[in-house]
Amino acid sequence: MVPDHSGRAAVPVTGTCPRILSIAGSDSGGGAGIQADIKTITMLGGHAMTAITAITAQNTLGVQSVHQIPTATILEQIESVVSDIGVDAVKIGMIGSAEAARAVAQYLEKLSVAVVFDPVMVATSGSALADAATVAAFGELMSIASVVTPNLPELAALGGKDEILGYGCHLVIKGGHGDGAVVVDELYSPGGLVRRIEGKRLDTEETHGTGCTFASALALGLGSGMDLTAAFEQAISFTRIAILEAPGLGEGSGPLGHQYVTDFQDDNR
Repeated sequence: MVPDHSGRAAVPVTGTCPRILSIAGSDSGGGAGIQADIKTITMLGGHAMTAITAITAQNTLGVQSVHQIPTATILEQIESVVSDIGVDAVKIGMIGSAEAARAVAQYLEKLSVAVVFDPVMVATSGSALADAATVAAFGELMSIASVVTPNLPELAALGGKDEILGYGCHLVIKGGHGDGAVVVDELYSPGGLVRRIEGKRLDTEETHGTGCTFASALALGLGSGMDLTAAFEQAISFTRIAILEAPGLGEGSGPLGHQYVTDFQDDNR
């Protein structure tokens, strides 16, 4: 079990299949969002459930359009699966609107499960996926999250490490958007650095959905009963291997090869 900042803990898995709820947008190209989350959770042995916050017309070249799902419908999806199937951990990605962010935070505050919040603002292609009002509402999601997983531009937009840790959550700083031959990923608790992993930077453009993949893998680990450090390490390994196994689809930033990851313990780090 992994306690979150308020002392709540993830519900122990009752069977052999951890139940992971992804609250995120749909990517019609299958590389990111709900589709990446389902593939990740499934490959890691979990049962993926979804609450779709937005429908995008999207491919490897960019996002052509976005249709937001009404907040009431998002909450109905969440309540439908939680009330029947139950849930061991939650992953939040693209949230769609400020109203939805606030409503989802209020709902999840009642649950005793780990919550991984990936503060999605911009797609890999550069297309905006959150307006200023939605980003401003991210504070309510960070206040109920167990772990927040921004990339470097998102970290800066949210005010930096100390600002995020001030919400009482754990923080993963992902180094994929940095420079140099080495990628540094760091896990922080409100008390300071917990784990730092360095890996060689992979020379590839096939990175569509890396953030979604990492966050859902992290949620799966926590929902499986792993401690946070072990879940962090597993999520990095799975994501790196999925990048290496990318099938090379599309003319832009291609999707990862989730379906080809069979052994993520040796990630060539």
